[in-house]
Amino acid sequence: MADTKREIERKYESDTGTLPDLTRVTGVASVLHQGVSHLDATYHDTTDARLAASAVTLRHRTGGSDAGWHLKFPVAPGVRDEIRAPLSDTLPDELAALVRSRVRDRPLLPVVRLRSDRDVHHLVDTDGRLLAEVSVDTVHAERLTGDGGTARWTEIEVELADDGDPDFLDKVEKRLRKAGVRPSESTSKLARALAETAPDTATTPTPATAPEAAPRQKRRSRAVGTPVTAGDHVLACVRAQHDALVELDPAVRQDLPDSVHSMRVATRRLRSTFRTFGSVLDRESTDPIATDLTWLAGELGLDRDREVLAERLGAALAALPGTLVSGPVGDRLTAWSEARHAGAHGHLTAILGSRRYLTLLDALAALLEDPPLRKKAGAAPEKVLTRAVRKDLDKLAALVTHALELPPGTDRDVALHEARKKTKRTRYAAETAAPALGGPAEELAGAMKSLQGLLGDHQDSVMARRTLRELAAVAHAAGENTFTHGVLHAREERRAEIAENALPEAWKSISKDLRPWTT
Repeated sequence: MADTKREIERKYESDTGTLPDLTRVTGVASVLHQGVSHLDATYHDTTDARLAASAVTLRHRTGGSDAGWHLKFPVAPGVRDEIRAPLSDTLPDELAALVRSRVRDRPLLPVVRLRSDRDVHHLVDTDGRLLAEVSVDTVHAERLTGDGGTARWTEIEVELADDGDPDFLDKVEKRLRKAGVRPSESTSKLARALAETAPDTATTPTPATAPEAAPRQKRRSRAVGTPVTAGDHVLACVRAQHDALVELDPAVRQDLPDSVHSMRVATRRLRSTFRTFGSVLDRESTDPIATDLTWLAGELGLDRDREVLAERLGAALAALPGTLVSGPVGDRLTAWSEARHAGAHGHLTAILGSRRYLTLLDALAALLEDPPLRKKAGAAPEKVLTRAVRKDLDKLAALVTHALELPPGTDRDVALHEARKKTKRTRYAAETAAPALGGPAEELAGAMKSLQGLLGDHQDSVMARRTLRELAAVAHAAGENTFTHGVLHAREERRAEIAENALPEAWKSISKDLRPWTT
């Protein structure tokens, strides 16, 4: 079974490879020598360096107190989450799954071997509490692929103790700098090893973002950089959401908080971008991808919808006076939520391992490698993006007007839900256009976010009432009192009524602010 550890560390270089007196660091009472350990680590990656391209490291290491498989994901500069699994001859399935979104079908091969002599020292306070571990590592690197060579160096590594104050590392660094020690130019031992063992007669393989594909005709490649054209702006959005999907995949597999919601948002943003900016990216190429994104969003929604409803109903139940609570309503709600979550998460991890999902990731990467740009992609962004956003806004206005003309009931509920989806799409379009259009697009995005909140509360009420009826039926069959279910249902009806009554005035106010977009 793998476990995760937050690793906060800094690396340094020294001409002498020796440590200064660290008892002069504020807060350090003693420096305790822990001896020298001998570490032997083999790092794995694809032949086109897909893990290295994401600053992800995967190694098999013996020696030291944490021998085993280590998978590290970057969190922030100097901060990584290290997921550990016990020693084994082959990569554990649970770690292989966590890199699947990056490597897809590419095999993982040994690429670098690092053998290190680690001289370890503990910095402790007056109570003997560990503040940080400082090690002097003498490293021998050997490239295991191609005609790569070897390299040797010595570095100093300072790792903060668990639950330590990150500011303490600043104090240690201040002392090290005074002693002539300088921060390392490499972010990791692997990065340095790859750079220093690169073959002299060849360049290090460029990290891939997509598998090889037959070149498409009449496509113009664009360098990644500051967006200039309409196509640059749209592709920047696509690239950001593709990267979000890839990076969120391990978090979803680990069932981390908010990961499913964030991944679902990324799929929706991508799908909306393809549909809104069809004048920039050829719909013939993007429509099949959008279809798979719709499928993925639906699968992600199975758990997210349950999460939203559980939070909403739990809060509503907690707000009721005790005199209005009859029967084991809370226990019934908790059991429903946990059962739904367990089943949904198991299903979702299977989806993330499916051929359809991995093909979707490949298709997105291939699109970014060779984008299906239309003629307007090369135009200045202002006119092209404004027209696309305006079309979405016009469609939204028609949907809201239609919904408001309907009497309260199921048909209006459905119409308001459609308006909510279009509101999201318009918001995403405005956010994509904002870097080019500035204030007007930012104001539109803000207005759409406000409208989305109002329509979202209404839709959540519709779903909550449906769930309450289902829970009440189960409770009734079990001979339980369903009075409280009825109370909650009535309150949800009232919340929906309030949202519907507020919508005409809200839409009128928003429409006034958006006149520049509708003329």
